[in-house]
Amino acid sequence: MKLNRIFLLITLSFFLFAGCEEGFLDNPAPTSSVSSSVVFSSKAGVESFISGIHRRARAQFTDTHNGGLYSMYYTRDVKANDILTKATWFLWDYDHTYRAPTYGRTKFSWEFPYYMINQANIGIKGLNESTGLAESEKNELMAQFLGLRGFYYFQLALEFNHHPTYDPTAKAPPIYTEPATDSKPMSTITELFTQIKKDLSDASTMASSSRINKTYLNKNVIEGFKARVHLYLREYAEAEASAAAARSGFSVVNSEYGDGFNDMSMSEVIWAMAQSTDQSNYYYIAPHVFSDHENGPYQGTFFNNDFVQLFSETDSRNTFYHYYSTNTSNWFAWVTSKFTFAFDSDMIMMRAPEMMLIEAEAKARQAKYTEATTLLETLQTTRDASAVSSGNTGQDLIDEIMVERRKELYCELGVEWFDAKRMRTGINRTGNHRVFLDLEPDDKRFILCIPQSEIDANEFIDDSINTARL
Repeated sequence: MKLNRIFLLITLSFFLFAGCEEGFLDNPAPTSSVSSSVVFSSKAGVESFISGIHRRARAQFTDTHNGGLYSMYYTRDVKANDILTKATWFLWDYDHTYRAPTYGRTKFSWEFPYYMINQANIGIKGLNESTGLAESEKNELMAQFLGLRGFYYFQLALEFNHHPTYDPTAKAPPIYTEPATDSKPMSTITELFTQIKKDLSDASTMASSSRINKTYLNKNVIEGFKARVHLYLREYAEAEASAAAARSGFSVVNSEYGDGFNDMSMSEVIWAMAQSTDQSNYYYIAPHVFSDHENGPYQGTFFNNDFVQLFSETDSRNTFYHYYSTNTSNWFAWVTSKFTFAFDSDMIMMRAPEMMLIEAEAKARQAKYTEATTLLETLQTTRDASAVSSGNTGQDLIDEIMVERRKELYCELGVEWFDAKRMRTGINRTGNHRVFLDLEPDDKRFILCIPQSEIDANEFIDDSINTARL
C-alpha cells in the first residue's frame, strides 16, 4: 500500500468526512470537509462518520460486479455446488477463472476490505485523541470500529489464504492498526487471526446492546462475528458461547420467511444494511437483483437439482419453482422466490438461525448431542411442521447440521464455500450444473492471487508471492 494507495485511502476518507459535514459547522465560509477534531468531538459526529462507512459497504465500490460486502458473499455462493449462474457479472466467479493478479475481482477483494479497515483505523485514532466524549460513549463507538476492523480482516483471511491448519506460517495480508501512511510487509495467517480475535474480543467487551438501528454494530453483531471466526478456526466452545450471545433477544419466526428477505425489521435479522429509494444500488444488489426472476433485471441465479431435492414439500424454505423449464435436467430449471428485489431492498447480513446452527454444530462437535439435537429440531420444526427427528448422533448429526446450514442460508453468505474451506473438504459439482468442476481440498482456486496493483505499490511484496497461487 505505497503512496498511490495511501493517497486513495486518505482522499476517500476526506470525502467521507465531507459527507457528514451538515450540522457541525455554523461558519458560513466555503468548505469541502470537516476536520477530525470536529467529527470526533461529539457522539453525533462519530455516528455520522460510522454512517458513512456503512453507506460505503453497500455501495458500488468500483463497477457493477464489484460492489460492497454483498458482492463478496454472492461470489462465494456461485463458486460452490448448490447455486449456479448464467452469464451475468458473476460468470467468471462461477467458472473459477476470475482470480489472477490483474483481474477486477482480485483487486476489489483486496482494496475494499482495506478501505473499510482504514476507515476503522481513522475512527480508532480519532476516538483515542478525542477529549469531548465521555468514556462510556468512547467505548460504545470504539467497539464498532474494532468490530469492523476485525470483521474485514477476516474477509481478507478468507479470500487470500487457506485454512490456518494448512500452513500456520503462510503469508497473509499485511496488518495495519493505524491510518495508512506507508507500506507494510505481508503477515502470517497466524498473526492475522491473532489480530482478528483481539479486535473482536476487545470490541465485545466494550460494546453496547443498544444501537441506532440494525445497520450499526452492537454486542449481538460482534458476538456473531466472533461465532463465525471461532467456527472457522474450529474453536467450538468459544463458537457455542458467542453464537448463543449473538442470537440473544432474537427469535426465529417462520411467518417471515416468505416475505422476500428485503426488510431488516424481520425478527430474525441481527445485522443488515438499510436501503431506501434515494440511497440505492439500483440494479446491483446481490442476491436480490440476480435471484428474483419476477422483478430483478439480471435473472441470473439458478439452483442445482440435487440441492432442491433436499427440501420436503412442506418446508417453508422450499421456495424453488420452474420459471423457464420443467425439465429438471436443464441447468435453468429451478429458480427461487426467496428474495424480492426492489430499489429499497435491505441487505440481510446476519440472522438468528445462522447463530442457532453454529451453536448446534459447536455443541455436536463437543459431543453434546442432546443439546445440539434440541436446537436443530427447534429450527427444523419451525420451518417445517411435518419435520420428523432423524435420531442422528455423532458424525451423522454433524453432517445433518451442515446440510441444514445450506438449506437455511442459501444465497445469503456463501456458507457451502465457507464450510468447505474450514473443513478442508473440497467441492464437487453434481446435478444439472452448467459448468462442472471439482475443487480438491485446499485447491488453489479457493484463494485469490495477491493483486498486481498491490505488488507494484508495496516494496515489501514481489511477484513470487503468487507462484503457488496461479
